[in-house]
Amino acid sequence: MGRQDVNEETGGQTPGFYLESFGFSERPFTLVPDPTFLFWSEQHKRAYSVLEFGIFSRAPITMVTGAVGCGKTTLLRQLLKQIESDSVVGLISNAQGGRGDLIQWVLHALGVKFDPDDGYVSQFQVLQDFLIRTYAEGRRVILIFDEAQNLSMDSLEELRMLTNINSNKDELIQLVLVGQEELRKVVKRPELRQLAQRIAASFHLRPLSEKSTHDFIVHRLRVAGGSGEEFDEKACMLIYEVSQGIPRLINQICDMSLLYAWSAESKVIDSKVVQAVIDDGVFFGAELSSDEAAE
Repeated sequence: MGRQDVNEETGGQTPGFYLESFGFSERPFTLVPDPTFLFWSEQHKRAYSVLEFGIFSRAPITMVTGAVGCGKTTLLRQLLKQIESDSVVGLISNAQGGRGDLIQWVLHALGVKFDPDDGYVSQFQVLQDFLIRTYAEGRRVILIFDEAQNLSMDSLEELRMLTNINSNKDELIQLVLVGQEELRKVVKRPELRQLAQRIAASFHLRPLSEKSTHDFIVHRLRVAGGSGEEFDEKACMLIYEVSQGIPRLINQICDMSLLYAWSAESKVIDSKVVQAVIDDGVFFGAELSSDEAAE
């Protein structure tokens, strides 16, 4: 074990390991999607602009895809903060199942009461009545699917059918699909061409560049109360090489690198510290990245 930071007031170990040593108010590289730490790379700005455009232009379907860990869910959290308060928003994560299951996921997400013993037709009618009633009240309904690549072909087709519930020129329900690259591939299949035609706005989020990776690290350090200079240039270069610019992997290796530097009583993380994290095998993401690159 590394050394223990001691709190003079309590005489005990300071919670948070390296926080006090580096002067952080909180951990800069947690894996929890937190809009406070959102780094606005050019990619993320464009992806968010597409999400905003889809919502405020009342597009029937908006889609954002990207590799695992690229920050899609964090963008969603930011979007939820910006949506008008008079909107009814349903957020569904990791929905699975067939045609009948989807309607129940939707009703649950929107807070609509229904009898689970009723058949599909009855449940669909409950949803339709809710959408029409909400529209008559002057409110919009937005349904967001995170990890939408888990939806079956039947479920995706059912989503298209939901967009048929409309009133004259207005959409009674807007759909936002967010998922991994597989979602983009599935939607392009001939069987789902009608669904694809209703996607008015879409964007594919790519990993960060080497420069953006450096800026990402500095940004998160400063948000957490640091100077932004805790990682030197060579350390950032190695982190980019190992993480391939994927934010979630950057967070993982930076967090462990701070821990290693703290245990060695070092105030600067250089490439040797990062390499030690990699060599010790505590950064499991490095092995995953290598495996994917080899495929």
